[in-house]
Amino acid sequence: MLKNGEEVPNDIKSLSKKDLIKRAKKFAKKYYVGNGEKFKLKNFSTVPKMELGPEDKPMAKEALAQGVEALAALQDILYAQDRWSLLVIFQAMDAAGKDGAVKHVMSGINPQGCQVTSFKVPSAEELDHDYLWRCQKRVPERGRIGIFNRSYYEEVLIVRVHEAILQNQKLPKKLITKKIWKERFEDIRNYEQYLHRNGTVVIKIFLHVSKEEQKLRFIDRIDDSSKNWKFSTGDIKERGHWDEYQDAYEDMIKNTSTKDSPWYVIPADNKAYARIGVASAIISALDQMDLEYPQVSPEKVAELQEVKKALLEEKE
Repeated sequence: MLKNGEEVPNDIKSLSKKDLIKRAKKFAKKYYVGNGEKFKLKNFSTVPKMELGPEDKPMAKEALAQGVEALAALQDILYAQDRWSLLVIFQAMDAAGKDGAVKHVMSGINPQGCQVTSFKVPSAEELDHDYLWRCQKRVPERGRIGIFNRSYYEEVLIVRVHEAILQNQKLPKKLITKKIWKERFEDIRNYEQYLHRNGTVVIKIFLHVSKEEQKLRFIDRIDDSSKNWKFSTGDIKERGHWDEYQDAYEDMIKNTSTKDSPWYVIPADNKAYARIGVASAIISALDQMDLEYPQVSPEKVAELQEVKKALLEEKE
């Protein structure tokens, strides 16, 4: 079945794990940015091609559930193999759905194999170190998936939009030049290449939300008392810099998206669709690791059989 140019399976439950992974990789590819040299944010819509209105909610839930199941299966092998790790970085404007994406997409993951870190305003201790220091401490161990809700990329986003922050970072003044953003892009590329060469795959996800949709979500947070805690007047101040942030995001993706550490620019005006896109990107990254369960030696197999025999012969 085709819907708005995208293939929708009549019964996603009937797909095998292999087919689900294949479909996820195809889905993720739509939003993949490898070499960012010619990247233009305007070429990526905030609205998905396939609408997921009220009548499609069951389909969306089932698609995400199946994606989470496939993701959990791959994560189990990643944990058992204990060779690779995966770092997933989320960046977005306020109310784009980062928290919800993490909550729903990672819902089926074994907690032992997943670490989530949310980065807030740097502490005094963190400001006494380089900007990568606090993130480096939270890079996932082998066999695990690490989630960064915001990251060192804030250093070329909010710090770039509000350059007064840069003046408070205790850098020697002669290092704060017009080339600082170009230098930070270079440092980030090199850092992510270093991680990749040491077995940590990095993928970055930009949840691309429109200004109009952000306004609707802000109003919803104000009207719903259970969501009031999510809203800050500071969010409105940042909204006033919308165009500056869009330029900063475009320049960031253009300068830091590479084949080994790509960005995925996922339309986020529809939360359900965005979550499926996030799950697909993570599945695609894990599948490219050629994961497999550790092989047990013939001697170990024989030993296990002896243990099994002893257990079966054990008297109650």
